[in-house]
Amino acid sequence: MTTTITATALLLLVITGCSSFATSRESRTFGEDVEFLRAHTDVIVLGKGTSAEVVVAPKWQGRVMTSTARGDSGAGYGWINDAWVEAGNVEPHINIPGGEDRFWMGPEGGQYAIFFPKGASFDLDHWQTPPCIDTEAYEVVERDDSHVTFRHRASVVNYAGSRFDVEIRRTVRQIESNNKQYVPTTGPDVKCVAYQTENSITNVGTNAWTKDSGLLSIWILGMFKPSPDATVIVPFVEGSEAERGRIVNDAYFGKVPEDRLRIDRGVLYFKGDGQHRSKIGLGPRRAKSVAGSFDASRNVLTVVVYSKPDGASDYVNSMWELQREPYGGDVVNSYNDGPLGPGKKPLGPFYEIETSSPAAALKPGQSLEHVHTTMHFEGPRAQLDAISRDLLGVTLDRK
Repeated sequence: MTTTITATALLLLVITGCSSFATSRESRTFGEDVEFLRAHTDVIVLGKGTSAEVVVAPKWQGRVMTSTARGDSGAGYGWINDAWVEAGNVEPHINIPGGEDRFWMGPEGGQYAIFFPKGASFDLDHWQTPPCIDTEAYEVVERDDSHVTFRHRASVVNYAGSRFDVEIRRTVRQIESNNKQYVPTTGPDVKCVAYQTENSITNVGTNAWTKDSGLLSIWILGMFKPSPDATVIVPFVEGSEAERGRIVNDAYFGKVPEDRLRIDRGVLYFKGDGQHRSKIGLGPRRAKSVAGSFDASRNVLTVVVYSKPDGASDYVNSMWELQREPYGGDVVNSYNDGPLGPGKKPLGPFYEIETSSPAAALKPGQSLEHVHTTMHFEGPRAQLDAISRDLLGVTLDRK
């Protein structure tokens, strides 16, 4: 019998019985977040001294740890794993500092997995996050007050025994709130922080990457603070299942209960309360290039826009099994954390919004890029509703 487990499932399993359970200190400001992180690692703050700031950790693969729209005295939006950061230990299988935009690569499981050695069983004992997306620091090659660029070279061998010599480049770029290419006109009482990560992988080896030996993909994941009133909003392309396939994969950890996932006129509404472990995903014929969330208690609207090439249909499959469709994976996902079982703790809690590039069939010297843009808006609900209708095509009254 095969087991269908994915990245988030493993995160929860790995942490069971170790010291890495943590919740972000809810009362801590963004400035205090930065002080906490600086006590344990080097960080780069983009937009320092303004109301819109973004903090990046080079040692942790250039991930965006958190951001704020209200300066050092405002709240941070990213989830930080305080206990892991404080402990400073390298954990087996995976290391989880948190962060609202991190660079990963897929596929995780399957016959072309990069998290399992050749011939290994798809189980926890044999699972290992590749060091280049887990423990290795990225080199800073360029930076100023509004952006930082990282570079890293690595070799990865997949389950089929294929070797990938890859150069990773990643730029974190702050977007000014008056840049109308990305940020819509906001109401007078709305504060905004926006940033973009430009992520690329280049085949720096001598062999072409082909479907019959396995392909890589770029996978960007963001961890955000949960709330009883947080709802993930995922617009999708309507149409028949015969034409576009199932609307949503909601069976990663068993089917998502009806009170936690609602489908309504081209939109998925998924709870981001950190109280029930569950995950959803949409394939390329359903996914649009945007997703988001709304926390009604904090009046925070988060919008993620990502590059989704027209006509792309091959996306790597990360399920922990030998797969019938290794290129039938998801484009956009959302994960909600929660207890592992009765009496057990969650990992965070947090919720995630994740996006992926198509599978990268690259000849030597060729590159693939995936761009992932995150925007947080904080202010009165009526003014946030106008932004939601503009960017997500959804009124918050439908939530």
